[in-house]
Amino acid sequence: MKQVIRRIGLWLVLSLFFASVVHAAPLDTALDQGRVTEAVPLIEQTWEKQYEDYFRVNFPDPTITAADVAKTLSQLATQTGQKPALIYVVPRAKQLELVLISPGQPPVQKRVAAAPASVLLPKVKQFSLAIADPRLKPSNQYLPAAQQLYEWMLSPLEAELAAQKIDTLIFCLGVGLRTLPLSALHDGQQFLVEKYSLSRIPAFTLTDTLYSDIRRAPVLAMGASSFKEYIPLPSVPVELFLVARNTKSRQFFLNQDFTLANLQRQRTSQAFKIIHLATHADFQPGSPRHSYIQLWDDKLQLNEMQQLQWQKPPVDLLVLSACKTAIGDRNAELGFAGLAVQAGVKSAIASLWYVSDRGTLSLMSEFYRQLQTAPIKAEALRQVQISLLRKQVRIENGQLRSSRGPFSLPPELAGQNEDLSHPYYWAAFTVVGSPW
Repeated sequence: MKQVIRRIGLWLVLSLFFASVVHAAPLDTALDQGRVTEAVPLIEQTWEKQYEDYFRVNFPDPTITAADVAKTLSQLATQTGQKPALIYVVPRAKQLELVLISPGQPPVQKRVAAAPASVLLPKVKQFSLAIADPRLKPSNQYLPAAQQLYEWMLSPLEAELAAQKIDTLIFCLGVGLRTLPLSALHDGQQFLVEKYSLSRIPAFTLTDTLYSDIRRAPVLAMGASSFKEYIPLPSVPVELFLVARNTKSRQFFLNQDFTLANLQRQRTSQAFKIIHLATHADFQPGSPRHSYIQLWDDKLQLNEMQQLQWQKPPVDLLVLSACKTAIGDRNAELGFAGLAVQAGVKSAIASLWYVSDRGTLSLMSEFYRQLQTAPIKAEALRQVQISLLRKQVRIENGQLRSSRGPFSLPPELAGQNEDLSHPYYWAAFTVVGSPW
């Protein structure tokens, strides 16, 4: 019976995949004939249409070319001191297609015949489930899949990446790949996050590529620790305290003060460039109204977020510290990968699965320390993830130990020592949208 259910599940995933490419015949032709310059705007148009259909909106439709992308990346490299590259990962029926654009360079196409969709997508799901399952933390069951996916998705491009001295990778991912925990892909020696800063975008045309320095930006920190319908998040008060302390914010808002009305009121009183929400957020199957951020007294549905007008004044970064996404569901993937553009913010940082309460607290408290010195957001997150991986941030003897020194946890959080080096703790967190 279980085998039948698994086969039906795989059939549904592949059916959605093949249905999504039926209308992409010009793109298929361009890729098959190696006309990669022509393929780039077709990828953009095809995937932008998927997000438009999901969110039921019409995004601005500027024409973009591979040369436009390369020029923008070159400008951002000069502004930030970080050298980015964009990788389109296009799953197809007979092979995987990779398209690389780096600063000032023509696009490069690589074809991976060993990874047709029927092989690739089950491997992606196997990897994601293995790494997100807290019961498997003592093991490295995720590692074979992590190495196989790296071989398919990164190895063909490594020579070009090295030659261009790339240090930041922006992934634009196709159906079935949009919630892949990229940072935990493994080359046999290192995790991908040890080599590059990372972000994922829905499309380059849907990404705000203007650079702004937010190292001293004010932060609005809000959250909830107890809920009527959901498990409590007892570390949230400490998380908000440490966020406020590490960013020199004057205050934070907890439980009864975490309402939509108060969020909007605080936004009116000060132009917060960063909004940090420590609460449950779920990206679920179905329409955008099924996905939500849990406030104290209500749910903020994904389809309602554009009404908040977070572009006026602009929010540079939205941080959601306790998310989960339905792994393998096409619509949940669209909701997660399109989070920044739907929310009207430049970038978002969110988790792909629920990380342990203390693990989330540890990562988030260190993130804002790193954000004060890192040149871009993606590099700040990378440094935090490496700190957990290398046990520089850990919970030991009732204390959170980090770059700022030890911080004594309250008794309800002290508990046992917790080794945060397993990717379960850090690979869930990802930059969605602009890495800059």
